[in-house]
Amino acid sequence: QVQLVESGGGLVQAGGSLRLSCAVSGSTFSSYAMGWFRQAPGKEREFVAAISWSGGSTDYADSGKGRFTISRDNARNTVYLQMNSLKPEDTAVYYCAAARWRRTVVPILPSLYNYWGQGTQVTVSS
Repeated sequence: QVQLVESGGGLVQAGGSLRLSCAVSGSTFSSYAMGWFRQAPGKEREFVAAISWSGGSTDYADSGKGRFTISRDNARNTVYLQMNSLKPEDTAVYYCAAARWRRTVVPILPSLYNYWGQGTQVTVSS
């Protein structure tokens, strides 16, 4: 059974940084494309960033371009999301997800992901 465990969330002031981590166990990590999504209260879950199984391709939501960086360490079975210049509107629960996806173009739709973590809260104060 594939398990995803996020960590690194917390409370930060606007303009600050956080690095989220997602540790994956129970399967071959390098087989999966990985994504980060977020959900704010009263809103739908939305795409944040994704990375291909090899790490060679990435994609970002417009809201995070230039501020967020997704990366992966296949030796550590971990995917990261570095978030800089955080804004209050980045406040949400952030979810890590894994997709059985070997294409170069990374998946950005939640429905394309097979496994999800429990989420980690990110709160950005103004």
